[in-house]
Amino acid sequence: MRRVPALSFAVMLLVGTDTFLVAPLLPALSARFAVPPARAGWMVSAYAVGYCLTALVAGPVSDRLDRRRVLVAGMAAFSVSTAATGLAWSFTSMLGLRLAASVAAAVASPQIWATIAQVMPRERVVPAMATATAGLTIAQLLGVPAGSLLAVRSTSDPFVVVGAGGALVTAALWRWFPAVPPHGGTVRVGLLAQYAALARTPRALGRFGAYLVFQVGNFAVLSFAATWFARDFHLDQAGIARAMIVLGAGNTVGALIGPRVVRRAGQGRALLGGSVCYLLIYAVVAASPTRWVGVALLAGAFTVGGVLFPVMMNLLQALTTSARGTVSALASVLMYAGSTLAGIVGGPLLAALPSFWGVSLLALATTSGALGLWATSGCLRAEPGAGGRG
Repeated sequence: MRRVPALSFAVMLLVGTDTFLVAPLLPALSARFAVPPARAGWMVSAYAVGYCLTALVAGPVSDRLDRRRVLVAGMAAFSVSTAATGLAWSFTSMLGLRLAASVAAAVASPQIWATIAQVMPRERVVPAMATATAGLTIAQLLGVPAGSLLAVRSTSDPFVVVGAGGALVTAALWRWFPAVPPHGGTVRVGLLAQYAALARTPRALGRFGAYLVFQVGNFAVLSFAATWFARDFHLDQAGIARAMIVLGAGNTVGALIGPRVVRRAGQGRALLGGSVCYLLIYAVVAASPTRWVGVALLAGAFTVGGVLFPVMMNLLQALTTSARGTVSALASVLMYAGSTLAGIVGGPLLAALPSFWGVSLLALATTSGALGLWATSGCLRAEPGAGGRG
C-alpha cells in the first residue's frame, strides 16, 4: 500500500496535464487545422462532455470489478489516445481523439479516489488523497507551461510526451498497484438503481449538494481572476501568467500541508476553519488596492482550497463502502457542472459590478451555502467520516 499514493500522484498528474493541455494551445491548433477560434473551442468541450458522460457509466460499472484492472485498462487507453492526438491529421480526427482520451481518463481517474478510500488505513486516507490532489495542482502549475514550451517546435509534441509518460505509468501500475476487488456487499443492479441507492444514503444529497455549490464559487474565482487582473490592474499576458502561477502554487502548498492541518484540527474543524477563511478573503479581495494584494489574497484562498479538497473527497467517499466508484464519478461530474454554472453566472456578475465584487459576492454566497449544507449533513463534527453506510 505504500506505493498507492505515489502512483496516484502520477496518474492524476498526467490526467490533469492532459485536461489542461489544450486550452493554451488553442491558437496554434486553430491555425494548424485552419478552423476559427469559435470552432477550435470544441476541442475543449469534446473532452469535458466525453468525460462527464463516460464517468456516469464507468463509475457504477467499476464498483463491480477489480479496480486495478479498470485503472490499468483506462490508463493504457489514455496513453494510446493521447499520443495519437499528436498525430491528428484533421480537425475531425482531433475531436475524435480528444473524445477518446476523455473516455479513457473518465475510466481511470475515479479509480484513484475510490481505491484510496478502500485500501488505505483510515488515518492515511486524507494524506493519500492530498498526494493525489497535489498531482492535479502541479499539473495546472507546471504541466501547462511545460506543454506550451513543448509546443514551440510542434503542437504534436505535448500529446506524444504525455502519452509516453502515460505508458510508463501504466507499466508501473501493472507492476505495483494492488488488486482492489469489489466490496463484498456489492449487489449487481442497474445504473439508475445504483445512483438512486446512493441518493437514499443518509446525508448523501447534502454532501453532494455542498460540493456542487462550493465548486460554482471556486470555479467562478478561478475562471475570472485573469480577466479581473487584466481589466483593473492592466496586466499583460505575461503578468497574468505569473499571477496564475502564484495562485496555482498556493493550491499546491495547500495540498501538501493539508494532511498536517487535518491531523491536528480534524476534518470538521478544518472544513469550518477553511470556510471561514474563504468568507474573510472574499469579503475584502475586491477592495484590493494593488494587483499583488489581490494576488496574495486569492493565493491564500487557493491554499485553503488545496487543504479542503481532499477533506471533501473523503467526506463523499465515507458515504458508502460498496459504491465508491460511483461516488468518484459523480463528484467529477459535479465539478464539471460547477465549472459550467460558474461560467454562465460569473461573467455577467463580473460585468455588472465594479472590480471583482460580482464574483467575490458569488463566492461568498456559495461558500455560505456550502457550509450550511456541510453542517446539516454532519460534516462539522469531530469525526464526520463515520456517518456513512455501505
